[in-house]
Amino acid sequence: MAVNKHRRSDEQTPDFEQKTPASGGATAPGKLSPARDLDNLIHERTRLALISALAVHGRMSFSELKTLLNMTDGNLSVQARKLEEAGYLSCDKQFEGRKPKTEFALTNQGRKALQRYVDHMEALIGAMKQESNP
Repeated sequence: MAVNKHRRSDEQTPDFEQKTPASGGATAPGKLSPARDLDNLIHERTRLALISALAVHGRMSFSELKTLLNMTDGNLSVQARKLEEAGYLSCDKQFEGRKPKTEFALTNQGRKALQRYVDHMEALIGAMKQESNP
């Protein structure tokens, strides 16, 4: 069985740390580290676009996402499956007549994960602004 290395919504987020020149590169508790605690599942460009589209538009069909994100069938399928396996989105497959219709929606867990990701990025931006304006 594969081990899921992605953060789940029920996991605690540890304190951020930042390597500072004054400390000789040592980490200072309570500060930011760009890579630490970043949800790499969401951080990947196409998955970030997919999860963001669902956060904004709500439920979307496979073809709507494919058109909006300019993705191939295969790439959209692979990226959506990874997010679904992590519990970040749900997939509903139905038939309209003889035509299959696949719809995706962001789960509560996915919404929380996206919010953590956005909060982390905002904190990094804030730390960079403070560092450039001492």
